[in-house]
Amino acid sequence: MRLFSHANVVVLVFGLIAGCGSQRDRNHHDDDTCDIDAPNCADGLACEVVIDADPRCVVPLTIRGLVLDAINDSVIAAALVQAVDVNGAAVGTSAATADDGSFTLTVPAAWDADGTPVEGSYTLRAQAADFQSFPTAIRPALPLDATTATLNDDGWVIENALTTVKLLPLPGDTSNLGSISGTIHAEKRAGILVVAEGADGGFTGFSDADGLYTIFNVPAGSYNVRGYAAGVQLSPAATTVASAEDQSGVELTESGQPLSGVSGNIQIVNAPGDSQTSIVLAVESTFVEEAARGTVPPGLRVGEVTGDFTIEDVPDGRYVVLAAFENDLLVRDPDQTIGGTRIVRIEVPDPDMGNTVTLPEGFKVTEALAVIAPGADGPEEVTTLTPVFEWEDDSSEEGYEVRVFDAFGNEIFSEEIGPVSGSATVSHTYAGPALEPGMFYQFRVTSFREKTGDRTAISSTEDLKGVFQYVVTP
Repeated sequence: MRLFSHANVVVLVFGLIAGCGSQRDRNHHDDDTCDIDAPNCADGLACEVVIDADPRCVVPLTIRGLVLDAINDSVIAAALVQAVDVNGAAVGTSAATADDGSFTLTVPAAWDADGTPVEGSYTLRAQAADFQSFPTAIRPALPLDATTATLNDDGWVIENALTTVKLLPLPGDTSNLGSISGTIHAEKRAGILVVAEGADGGFTGFSDADGLYTIFNVPAGSYNVRGYAAGVQLSPAATTVASAEDQSGVELTESGQPLSGVSGNIQIVNAPGDSQTSIVLAVESTFVEEAARGTVPPGLRVGEVTGDFTIEDVPDGRYVVLAAFENDLLVRDPDQTIGGTRIVRIEVPDPDMGNTVTLPEGFKVTEALAVIAPGADGPEEVTTLTPVFEWEDDSSEEGYEVRVFDAFGNEIFSEEIGPVSGSATVSHTYAGPALEPGMFYQFRVTSFREKTGDRTAISSTEDLKGVFQYVVTP
């Protein structure tokens, strides 16, 4: 096996100080200074931060890349691509891919006095008709450092394998799917998660730096369109989509309704000392019950939790509260026979508690079963139809349940194996349906013991590990 190398992530890199002379000398002109709050740069230039100096007009960074079909590497035209910062907010320009699948973005930056990008960590988002959006819970967009930019005749540019985003085609007939588009009208309008909530669940998109959004792949039906991000309260908008209709002009405006706080507590048991975890709020309409995954709006997260926690500035909506969802060597305790292990759903504001929402019970969190391969440190390529799953042995178990999901959250395989002794790890060979070339999968394992006919789950592998992609080699 080899570590996953397809470029689904990118770190944004930055531009070049504008002026006269050579590329490197353009930062030495006093008349290039500018005001970040009221920029007066010439066309094609941007007012950017310079470390330990006044802001200056610069030639902004250009990111060039491709959007391709993950199954056959064919190009995807008219895909929407945007860059986001570490908080999930859209930055710079957005782009639609050309007929050859290419896109070009410009982004803000921080520079040194020599005109070299020195700060920044960003990722890409992409979405398109007939394709699953990127990133997803099991296909994360991992950040890279801004200093990886290279200098050419057009300025600071990043264009390499890491600027290729691969999208997975949706299964089944997509010819009747439509779209919903509009604008966010609010002071904070970039990087808002926009969800069209209907009878078939929630369909998502993200707003760009100008507040424009498009939600692709929407079945015919009636929808309540809502915007989600920490610190932003938007009034929902109702709309109806006919078969294959592109419904435009669905506007979301800022609301005067107060934001809420969500509080609760966790108990970390059977885990190493000094363990801590995170709590996130996933929009309920996007939650896939079988895979226990959902879409988390920007900012609706709190980290470094060891006991009590509060998530502030939560907009109205219905959420699923997920504990230890991110990779931190901990998982929500899977033992359904005790309190604090169920998945918690809440309404914000709460009909009884108002804007101060307290969870009805705490979470019990325990040490995870460590994934050995594939997907211990990130998505990993496998080149065999019968990959071998390996994980750390739970010495107190009497058996394991092994489950495999595809990238859409569908369970494709489940099998139980007996107890293991005398080994630090457990290995099991996949024996399910043939894997699809280019598709991403995740294996999950839960250990259990049985007493007088009753089964008790003990621990499990982490929610976001064990991800692999089946790749056919020449």
